[in-house]
Amino acid sequence: MKNKFTIDIDNSINSGQVFLWQKNKNNWYGIDGQNILEINQENKIKSISNVKTSFFRKNDDIEKIIKSISKDKIIKKAVRKYDGLRIFNQDPFQCMISFIISSNSNIPKIKNSLEKISEKFGKKVIFKEHEFFLFPQPEKIAKSSINEIKSCGVGYRAPFIKEAAKMVISKKIDFENLKNNDYKEAKKNLRLIPGIGNKVADCIMLFSLNKLDEFTLDTWMIKILEKYYSKEFQIETKTVTEKQYQILHEKIVDYFGPYCGYAQQFLFKMERENYEKKWL
Repeated sequence: MKNKFTIDIDNSINSGQVFLWQKNKNNWYGIDGQNILEINQENKIKSISNVKTSFFRKNDDIEKIIKSISKDKIIKKAVRKYDGLRIFNQDPFQCMISFIISSNSNIPKIKNSLEKISEKFGKKVIFKEHEFFLFPQPEKIAKSSINEIKSCGVGYRAPFIKEAAKMVISKKIDFENLKNNDYKEAKKNLRLIPGIGNKVADCIMLFSLNKLDEFTLDTWMIKILEKYYSKEFQIETKTVTEKQYQILHEKIVDYFGPYCGYAQQFLFKMERENYEKKWL
C-alpha cells in the first residue's frame, strides 16, 4: 500500500468529487473557490494564492482509515484496485452549488453548467499562461436574476442556487460552524436550503465540511449496496424514504465505521469504472 502522502491524482479527481478540473499535458488544473490549483504527477500542488492548502487532507491517517473500513472482500478489492484514491477538502460554497446542480444530472452536464456559471459570474484570471475563471462569490450569484442563472444550463435548480447564495451571505449557513457541528446538526442546517435533500447534504459534508462519517445514498450507492451487501443492508423498496435513509445510514456507519465516507468513495469509483462511465 502507498504511504499516506502518495496520492493517485487521476483517480482521485476522476471519482465524482470535483468538476471544475482539466488536464493539460501531465498537470491537472482546478478551480477551488477563489483559488486555482495546479497538481503535477509528483503530487506537488501550487496555487495562485501561494498559500498552503489542505485540499489533499494530508492530516488524514490513511493507514488507520483503510484498516477501519476494510470490513469485507468487496471493499478490500476496491481499496487495492484504487490505492491512492483520496477525498479532497474543497471550498464549501463551490461544493454546495456543485452538488445542488448534481441532482438528476451526470458528470459531464454538471461540469458544463459549473463552467458556464464561472464564466458568467466569476473573475477571469491568467495562471501559468492559461485562462481560468474563479468560482463566483455568493454575493455575485445572489444579485443575479433567476433567468441569468438559468442561462447556465441549471434548469429548475436556478432558484435553489440563488437562495443558497443568499443564505450564505446572511450567515444562515455558516460553513465554519458547520465544520464544528456533528453530522446530524450540520445536515439539519444544510437541509434548510431549498434543493438540498439527504443526498446533496451528505456530499457537501463529506467533500467540504470534514464529515468523514457520511455515506451518500444516491442511485449508484443504492445499486452497490443491493449488488454486494444485500445481506447486510436490506433495501425493500425502490424509493428510499426519509426514515429509511436515516435507518440505512446508521446501519452503514455501524458497519463501515467513522470513516465510512472513504468506503463510499472507493466503492463508487470501482463500480463506475466497472460500467466504464465517463469522468471529466
